[in-house]
Amino acid sequence: MQANQRKPHRPGRIRATLTLIGLAATLCCTAYAQGGYPARPVSLVVGFAAGGSTDKLARLLAREMQEALGQQVVIENRPGAAGNIAAQYVAQAAPDGYTLFMATLSSQAINPWLYAKPGFDPLKSFEPVALVARYPLVVAVNPAMPTQTSAELLAYMRANPGKVFFSSAGSGSPGHLSGELVKSQAKVDMTHVAYKGGGPAMLAAMGGEVTLTIETIPAMIPHVKSGKLKGLAVTSGQRSAALPQLPTLSESGLAGFEVTSWAGVVAPAKTPPDALEKLQAAVGKALAVPRLKSAMEADGALPSYMPGKQFQVFTAAELKRWGEVVRSANVKAD
Repeated sequence: MQANQRKPHRPGRIRATLTLIGLAATLCCTAYAQGGYPARPVSLVVGFAAGGSTDKLARLLAREMQEALGQQVVIENRPGAAGNIAAQYVAQAAPDGYTLFMATLSSQAINPWLYAKPGFDPLKSFEPVALVARYPLVVAVNPAMPTQTSAELLAYMRANPGKVFFSSAGSGSPGHLSGELVKSQAKVDMTHVAYKGGGPAMLAAMGGEVTLTIETIPAMIPHVKSGKLKGLAVTSGQRSAALPQLPTLSESGLAGFEVTSWAGVVAPAKTPPDALEKLQAAVGKALAVPRLKSAMEADGALPSYMPGKQFQVFTAAELKRWGEVVRSANVKAD
């Protein structure tokens, strides 16, 4: 055959190949659209170690979600950087509905202001599935402190400027920033001491290393009930059924004060809408199960179902609010 002689053109073979490609794509999309999701277990990634309040909530939720989805929901713990490591991992995962993130107040509304490069955008990197729960923080002091109420504690702070120290789970933690809000709104002077986790922060208050501590209610309940810490108030707008004897800070003289930590489920950006709808429905059904509601309320968590766009609007508002607090208090990451 001469060098410039071309092989015969075979339009039939090309058409057949294109037809097969098109058919394969159609079958794939049709299988997905006809309710194929979820066809395998779903991972729910938690940014904290096993045993913590976020992990416990995720496991309670996963148990009920898998009943609604018909597939196992597996908890995957990826602790570090106050949830940033897990958030970045999920943000970079395939947007197929099989990798979800247990987003929190810290990861979505506080960390983006503390870290120059968190590795994700709290709004653009994720699709909101649903808000799951909100829970207050507890203000507690060493039992030896003479103050019996938060109003007395505020008076003590005013009478002892520079002598009051409060502990939290770390710089930029919800407990730390709640304390900064108390300082600002009550116009009192107290010094923050950051510890590596809520456990050490509470132990510091028990041992008298600091005057008081502010931590989320699931972690505080056993210590307040045992008397190892003297609970004075909750930070939410209403009292908690888990510790009903504690008034709110708003009741105690800080009118309008309200802070709740929260957790919700998000998926990677561009996750298909039908997968998101099924996940939203599964979360809604899970939160309606009496045993889940009872378990959450025993830990002081308030079931707070808020799907899709509502959750996105809520997250954007929280991001703005806590950005202002971080800037005002000049908070830096540990």
